Amino acid sequence: MSIIQLNQAKKNYMLGKTVVEAVRGVDIDISAGDFISIAGPSGSGKSTILNMIGLIDTPTSGEVMIDGKATSKLRDRELTNLRHDFIGFIFQSFNLIPVLTVRENIEFPLLLGKKPKITKEHREWIEYLIGEVGLGDHLKHRPNELSGGQRQRVAIARAMVTKPEVVLADEPTANLDSKTGEQILALMKKVNKELNTTFIFSTHDMKVVDIADHVVRIKDGLVIENTRRA
Repeated sequence: MSIIQLNQAKKNYMLGKTVVEAVRGVDIDISAGDFISIAGPSGSGKSTILNMIGLIDTPTSGEVMIDGKATSKLRDRELTNLRHDFIGFIFQSFNLIPVLTVRENIEFPLLLGKKPKITKEHREWIEYLIGEVGLGDHLKHRPNELSGGQRQRVAIARAMVTKPEVVLADEPTANLDSKTGEQILALMKKVNKELNTTFIFSTHDMKVVDIADHVVRIKDGLVIENTRRA
C-alpha cells in the first residue's frame, strides 16, 4: 500500500536572477514499511526530495501525496499536524537541545503536539525506546557528554517518540565512524521490521544503499534508477 507518492514533483530555487532546477519532475512511490534509500551525489536533489516529503519544502509544481492526502490542498495547520503526527526526523547533525538531558530530548516532541502532555502510556513507550537504543545509563546526560553514536541514538528515539508512520533520515551516518554507523543502521532496520515503520534515507553512503530494500538513485534532479529488492 502506498504511503507516500511524488507525482512529477519539481522544485526550483532562485540563485540571484538564475533559476536552479533542484528537482526536475520525479515520480516515486513509497510503500508502508519500506526501508528506502534516496541516493545520489551532493547537489543531486536528494535532500530537496526528502524536504518535500517532510513538508519542509513545497514543490514548485507536481504533487506530494502523504497517506492519501494531496499536501498542496492542505491548510497550514493541517500540514503542521501531519508533520508532527505522521513524520519523524533524524538529522545528520543530530539537532539535540544542548540544555536538555537525554530523557528530556526524547520527550520534547510530545510537548509540541495538540495535547502537550506526557501520559503513562507515553512513559512506557519512552522506556521501551530507551531500552531499544541502549541509553538506560545515560538518561541524565546532556548531549555534550555523549559520543556521536550516542547522540544519534537519542535522535532515533526522539524521532520515534510520537509513533510516526514515517521516519526521514538525512545522511544519518555522515558524522559517525564506520562501526558506529553500522550499529545505527542495524538499530533502524530492527525498528523498521518490528514496528513496520517506514524509513526514508537521503544518502551517498553505500552502507545505507546496501541495506535498503528499495533504492532510488538521483542525478541532476532526476530519477535514474528505482529498484525494489526481494
